[in-house]
Amino acid sequence: MHRLPLSIAVGAALGAAAFTASAQDRMDLEGSKIIGNRELPKVLYIVPWKKPTQGDLSGRPLVSVLDEAMAPVDRDVFRRQVSYDGQTQTQAAQAKAAAPASPK
Repeated sequence: MHRLPLSIAVGAALGAAAFTASAQDRMDLEGSKIIGNRELPKVLYIVPWKKPTQGDLSGRPLVSVLDEAMAPVDRDVFRRQVSYDGQTQTQAAQAKAAAPASPK
């Protein structure tokens, strides 16, 4: 039963000794200031490390978003899309109107 308080006292003494040793080893230094050469212009030259290869840019690409945008539109499909869009906007407006206003 006497060993427990003795081990606590020894542990506290060792901890205090380590704390004072680390406090003595500490040294405060002044902050350093780095000032560059203000006479030089602020310019950045980016030089490629490799010569660009000649790509095959002649002609049109195989897959293009422009092809899809410029494709002819089927009249019936377009009318269905417009009708569906109108229905979803109406349902969204009704749901928004039916929702209770949140208190602020």
